[in-house]
Amino acid sequence: MRARYPPSRESSKIQAANWTGVLQSDAYSGYNVLAEAARPAGPVQHAFCWSHARRGFFELADVETAARKRTKGKTDAVISPLAVEAVERINAIFDIEWEINGETAAERLAIRHERTAPLVESLDVWMRETRAKLSKHNDVAKAIDYMLKRWEGFTLFLRDGTVCLSNNCAERALRRIACGRKSWMFCCSDRGGQRGAVMYSLIATCRMNNLDPEAWLRDVLTRIADHLAHRLDQLQLPWNCNKQATITTATAA
Repeated sequence: MRARYPPSRESSKIQAANWTGVLQSDAYSGYNVLAEAARPAGPVQHAFCWSHARRGFFELADVETAARKRTKGKTDAVISPLAVEAVERINAIFDIEWEINGETAAERLAIRHERTAPLVESLDVWMRETRAKLSKHNDVAKAIDYMLKRWEGFTLFLRDGTVCLSNNCAERALRRIACGRKSWMFCCSDRGGQRGAVMYSLIATCRMNNLDPEAWLRDVLTRIADHLAHRLDQLQLPWNCNKQATITTATAA
């Protein structure tokens, strides 16, 4: 895994990322430049997150949210039957995804074609029929429009087995950064941010390879001072590391 540090979320900074493939995220407009056909590296396919889409309905269908609104004296604190139905339909799609989590991309795609595609098609029909009956100012209509305007990206997971239904995993990984950034003084400049991105890359790669990041860092930092600079590639990197040897060395240190 390789993390990058842009100094801001401006579209020009995002455009500078020289890569192609699939981007899974919310509907932040700054990412639109990545899908442009004239992009030097080629257009990126955008897979939108179903958890973000579900949230728009869930907030209108959640009893606790409505109760909190009523406590604050808000007059729109009602539970929408349409939002409840939307959440139930989306939950049925998530239920299938939880069952096939961990399967190969080909296996996921086959099950999605068999079981998920009919549910998605039914949701599409239901949303279009429901939307036609609602005002554009209706909150349920806004949640429906969020999905229908980006339907191609929301249904990409039915055509690509490597695409997840949501980007919750990435969101959870970023939570560590959000919780700790105010305490990490070395990231107070762009250079610090770039160094931080390198460390995030190494630590995340350790986790992806089932390696204890702390043990790996202790092992490498213990040996790197006496290692020849032109042979740094010979240090055990997270993707070609002898796990047991690294842990043993780190423990001894």
